[in-house]
Amino acid sequence: MNLGEMTGVKLLGVLILVAVVATGALFFTVFKSQRDQNDAARVKLQAKQRENMELEAYRPKLADIERQLASLKQQLEIERRIVPDEKEVDNFMRLVSGEARKSGVEVRRYTSRPFVARDFYTEVPFEVELDGPYYSMLGFFDRLGKVERIVNVSNLQLASTKRTGDAKVKHTYQYAPSESVVATCLTTTYFSHELDPAAPVGKPGPPLKK
Repeated sequence: MNLGEMTGVKLLGVLILVAVVATGALFFTVFKSQRDQNDAARVKLQAKQRENMELEAYRPKLADIERQLASLKQQLEIERRIVPDEKEVDNFMRLVSGEARKSGVEVRRYTSRPFVARDFYTEVPFEVELDGPYYSMLGFFDRLGKVERIVNVSNLQLASTKRTGDAKVKHTYQYAPSESVVATCLTTTYFSHELDPAAPVGKPGPPLKK
């Protein structure tokens, strides 16, 4: 078809037809693809907005939740000091010796006894031999009962320095004039652990002398 031979009306019609076809092609390629992407983005945006609205309801509770977490952490630290999660035997011995020193009592011997594994904790007992003035000895046991860490005292045997055999002490010493009693007892501390039925029970160790 020779465009030069076409009348103005026909030429205009051809140009309009070409424009319509080009517009349709653009719509079904570029414009429709862009619209689909916009629709998908709008759906994601609406979903995120709904999620934000749901989370917004928890905003007033956030400060309270943070306070609860801080309180739980503090309680956990206190519990770890009362019942440590590791067998800190050295620290336990230092604790007992420190309280004895403050009370004016002399610790002569520590002897490890068999550990006893429970479901969630382990009992760690030590036989302790000590001597000192009578009221100082009473003060020592009173102080030991007030320490933050759990320490249980049992099998207490008390005797005068002149009849040490009544307390079943292993050795006698050159006691100071102010010392009037000797004692042996079983001091038991505790360590927390996870439940492990297969864990072996500890064996007694050699005497640990101060």
